[in-house]
Amino acid sequence: MKRQLQFNQAYIAFGANVPSCIGSPDETIMAAMQSLDCVDIQFIRSSSLWTSPAWPDPSEPEFTNAVALFMSHLSPLRFINKLLKCEVDFGRMRRLKNAPRTIDVDLISYGQEISSTTRVQLPHPRAHERAFVLLPLQEIAPKWHLPGTGLAVSELLAELNPNDRQQTKVAKAVK
Repeated sequence: MKRQLQFNQAYIAFGANVPSCIGSPDETIMAAMQSLDCVDIQFIRSSSLWTSPAWPDPSEPEFTNAVALFMSHLSPLRFINKLLKCEVDFGRMRRLKNAPRTIDVDLISYGQEISSTTRVQLPHPRAHERAFVLLPLQEIAPKWHLPGTGLAVSELLAELNPNDRQQTKVAKAVK
């Protein structure tokens, strides 16, 4: 008997603030999204490109951010491994924490999975604190709820510092 595959909604946050071998942060993010669209991972839609100040040092180049929805039948660990490979493919080097980067690809949620192992943390442990994740997420999934809490994206945004929300701005609509 064939086992039927279970597909999960995977919300992925993308960020970049320095050029990669592909080009600008905007071009890198779009190329990274395209590179993930394969047999095991299906691209559904993405937010606009947003900008946000670098953190913790706002004198560094600002970030370009986006969130995209994919569908996948992979296990959460295999899915995360694909995301880590994507980062390497686009030149990500992990030398210093919070350093400028060619690409950052974070799994925000994977269906309703909840996990806190060393390799798989779902939902993303800091997504609810980040306007640069929540604003693009609200754009493509206004009814999304943080797994394990039941809090809607609009409720999470309301809890953020208003200054963080104001500094995160739509830069370019994606077609």
